[in-house]
Amino acid sequence: MTQSLPSHAQVVIIGGGIHGCSVAYHLAKAGWKDVILLERKALTSGTTWHAAGLVGQLQGSHATTAFASYGVELLQEIEAETGQNPGFRQSGSISIAVNEERLAELKRKADFASLFGVEAHYMPTDAIAERWPLMNADGVLGGIHMPSDGSANPIDLTQALAKGARMHGATIRER
Repeated sequence: MTQSLPSHAQVVIIGGGIHGCSVAYHLAKAGWKDVILLERKALTSGTTWHAAGLVGQLQGSHATTAFASYGVELLQEIEAETGQNPGFRQSGSISIAVNEERLAELKRKADFASLFGVEAHYMPTDAIAERWPLMNADGVLGGIHMPSDGSANPIDLTQALAKGARMHGATIRER
C-alpha cells in the first residue's frame, strides 16, 4: 500500500542514497521539522551500493580537510546515536612516494594534517614495508601513515543516516 505524500514540506530531498540520507539526517538533527526524503526504489539502490567507502581525512584544501575530519567524527558517533553500525573500520592509510617531489609533498601534507589535529606520521621505507609486507619497496623513498583513516560500508552508513534522520523527525518514503 502506497502512503500519500504530505501536501507541503519545508524541504524535499530527492534520492535515498548516502548524500540524500546525509542531508535529511543533518537537517533533522539541526531541528528542521518538515523534512521529507523521497526514493523511487529502495534506499541505496542507486550508486551508493558500489561506492568504495574509503575514508581519508587529508584533502586538498582547509575546507575539504575539515569536512572529511568531521566525517570521521560522525562515523564514530552515529552508531552510539542510532544503534545502527555504519561499517566503519579505522585501519589507517599509507601514502608512498617514488620520487623526491612526491616525498616533499607528503611531508607537507603531514604538516598540514597537524593543523586540523589529524594524526599523520612520516615513515621511512623500511617502516612502511614492516607495516605493509606485501608492498614492493623497490624505488619507494618513504611515505606517510594516517592511523585514523579507514573505510566504511556505504550501505550500512546510509542506513544509519536514514535511521538517525527518522529519529530526529524526518520522513523517508521509498518506492
